[in-house]
Amino acid sequence: MLTVASESRSTYHVPVLAEAVQSWARGGSRAVDATLGGGGHAALLRSAGVTVLGIDRDPDAIAAAREQLGANGMEYHEGSFASPGALAAVAAFQPDRILLDLGVSSHQIDAIERGFTFRPGAPLDMRMTGARSRESGAGVTARDILNTWPVERLSTVFTDYADERRGRALAKEVVRRRLSAPFAISDDFVNAIRAVLGPRSGPPDFARLFQALRIAVNDELETLAAALPALRDALVPEGRLGVITYHSGEDRIVKHAFREWGRDCICPPRQPVCTCRGRALGRVLTKKAIVPEPREIAANPRARSARFRVFEKAAVDDA
Repeated sequence: MLTVASESRSTYHVPVLAEAVQSWARGGSRAVDATLGGGGHAALLRSAGVTVLGIDRDPDAIAAAREQLGANGMEYHEGSFASPGALAAVAAFQPDRILLDLGVSSHQIDAIERGFTFRPGAPLDMRMTGARSRESGAGVTARDILNTWPVERLSTVFTDYADERRGRALAKEVVRRRLSAPFAISDDFVNAIRAVLGPRSGPPDFARLFQALRIAVNDELETLAAALPALRDALVPEGRLGVITYHSGEDRIVKHAFREWGRDCICPPRQPVCTCRGRALGRVLTKKAIVPEPREIAANPRARSARFRVFEKAAVDDA
């Protein structure tokens, strides 16, 4: 059974991920849903009487959330949660809760024209910014990456973002194939994967490697690492930052950031005199990442790789 520290610094049991998010939200009054997506978390927060600022870089998601949730108890900001405009809006909002759910929303996956799926015939797009980017041609697409990036850079994507031990071989295969015909649809990349991983490769392999490509398209790891300190600073004292990750690289960034923030001293171990901040910036409320139980995965298979971690900012007296 997983546990998370409570307000009284004791622990309570959290059987499933959804309940952990509800527990995280308890006691809040002004929350930022920094990855609005389908609006599910925002709806949960608002139903608890919390005023919500919803942020998403996808204008389609903002429009859908406005239609579903309306304006009562809701504010909206279109943009990446790491953009200067979004971070300024978060700071001005003075939240006591900030949530990042880093997964792709169901409406993005299910819209084949968005290119997030390995279903046959999907365009190799994957830009989080949606229809506006498709119409204007702004931003790098998955097609651009597969057709133009050199072997070394592709190998890094497949090896580091997908934990694929044959990442360099796959990168070479991509470059070899694009000399004959450019990559255009999901089938092209799936066929390259099968050529390297073998005929027994299947959906789990495709999901891993398509996710790696999506991370590269949207600079997701760099964006997350850059935004976390600013989001922490935007919280009011004793406010909570919760992050749901779906990728080992994302989870590693969050875990290491939270761990460092929770330490009194971050000086090198052998340094004789402390010259750093000399105090913790808060405390990590999740002893281990909270993961969904089998019954939750059965109800929502897309949650199978989810990891939830929570950091609580220090009180004024601790500053």
